[in-house]
Amino acid sequence: MKISQLVETVQAFDGVLDLAPTAGSEYPEVAWGDHFFYYAPDGKVPQNAQPYATIVTKDYPGDEQSNLDDPYRWRVNVHVGRAKFTELTGETPHDFAPGDYSATDAIMPHPVYGALGWIAVVNPGHRTSATVLDLLRGAHDDERRRVERRSHERVTE
Repeated sequence: MKISQLVETVQAFDGVLDLAPTAGSEYPEVAWGDHFFYYAPDGKVPQNAQPYATIVTKDYPGDEQSNLDDPYRWRVNVHVGRAKFTELTGETPHDFAPGDYSATDAIMPHPVYGALGWIAVVNPGHRTSATVLDLLRGAHDDERRRVERRSHERVTE
């Protein structure tokens, strides 16, 4: 699977905002070329919210274990929650064994945010592509429900 295929698929989700910083933008240089996916039907980056998924194309400080500085390597990261994390990895977010975070086409705990229910896949391929797309759809739908619930709670207060 190519990054462009994955990005196009997610961009087709209703209400998605794909924050994709570019050179010279107001975002830090380390984020240039990466993608941060939010549910934001108004087209504005939500305040006090994290993306539900990201695509990173390089190592970040403190997150070098996937060896992403090679121009042909990239990683998709998806917030799946505790139950799905355990289903996918066989471990719990708070008690998973470190592994080879540079392995490709394998679903694994995120090397930094695994304890928060995030999974990661370096260069999704034939083994993981369908699952990754399903996880992205699920994360998007989960975030949409959270946003709608919070919006409804504010209206009824």
